[in-house]
Amino acid sequence: MYAVFRSGGKQYRASKGDRLRVERLNAEEGAAVEFNEVLLVGEGADVKLGSPLVSGSTVKATVKVQGKAKKITVLKFKRRTNYKRVKGHRQQFTEVEITSITGLPRKASAAKEPAAEAGAGAES
Repeated sequence: MYAVFRSGGKQYRASKGDRLRVERLNAEEGAAVEFNEVLLVGEGADVKLGSPLVSGSTVKATVKVQGKAKKITVLKFKRRTNYKRVKGHRQQFTEVEITSITGLPRKASAAKEPAAEAGAGAES
């Protein structure tokens, strides 16, 4: 079972037990967080796709680590003009572990069978 959810302007695909690095969240380590903007939930052929969101579905996770990524060096340089600017940036992140995914799709084939039988009996 997996879900695609949106957080911090990015989309993430997650299954139960996965550890993801998402954009920084205002939560302490060990706190529970909930992602309500779920775009897709499913497994194999049973996929529930939202337009744009799947109603009633959530992805729950616990915060494991608050940290900073490796430093990225931003360099501006123009030759022969004595122009050089160097700047560093470390993006903050929150590492979360997915604990549960709700709003799972129901078996469509089992729900459609009784309706098909009722429709066939009405035609005769």
